[in-house]
Amino acid sequence: MIPIRDDQPRFTTPYVTYFIVALNVIIFLFEFSLSLQSRAALNDVIYQFGIIPSHITQAIGFHSNNGFAAFIPILTSMFLHASWLHIIGNMWVLWIFGDNIEDYLGHFAYLLFYLFSGFAAAITHILLNANSLAPTVGASGAIAGIMGAYFVLFPKARVLTLVPLIIFFTFWWLPAWIVLGYWFLLQFLSGAATSITTTNQNNGGIAFWAHVGGFVAGIILIKLLPRRSGTYRYGTW
Repeated sequence: MIPIRDDQPRFTTPYVTYFIVALNVIIFLFEFSLSLQSRAALNDVIYQFGIIPSHITQAIGFHSNNGFAAFIPILTSMFLHASWLHIIGNMWVLWIFGDNIEDYLGHFAYLLFYLFSGFAAAITHILLNANSLAPTVGASGAIAGIMGAYFVLFPKARVLTLVPLIIFFTFWWLPAWIVLGYWFLLQFLSGAATSITTTNQNNGGIAFWAHVGGFVAGIILIKLLPRRSGTYRYGTW
């Protein structure tokens, strides 16, 4: 199921969401320019600024000389993407759901929420892939946090969804709890299956557990963070 748009209104301008989308696009265009010059140059950026779990676990165990620098990719990896499809998919979902969470929290709290969700997603991925040498990049962990918050705040909001039915596609308006709940269940089952079947942790792939960690973090954080001051009615201001 692919979300197209939602019907949950907003009454403030989501400046932070716009900024995050723009920043990710600018950085990806830089990555793309590097790939046109040299694939090796792009790989150097991915390996330097993407999350490599074994580097972080070694730093925690004082088996690395990188020290604090080993933890910087937890932040920088959130703004790197591996392909056009990767960034378009992530930014599309952020565009659909992010504005309403920014509406609810306010701009600065929303930025903190986004970053903390990304951190939680990264930590989950590292803990469950501690020996992996494969770099991981993408904003999907932080965006999963936004999806988790939306799941809690606006479960009855309707989401126009592209649904594949065997050999053709159709559009359905579905409750957000179904769309987001289905997505979370798929990530959890895929993560569990990957953990059981993967024998070589040096291979890349989708970081399903990062998605799970980000989604759960979003659910917890949205319950802990206060909503912005003002009169709140059904998720709008």
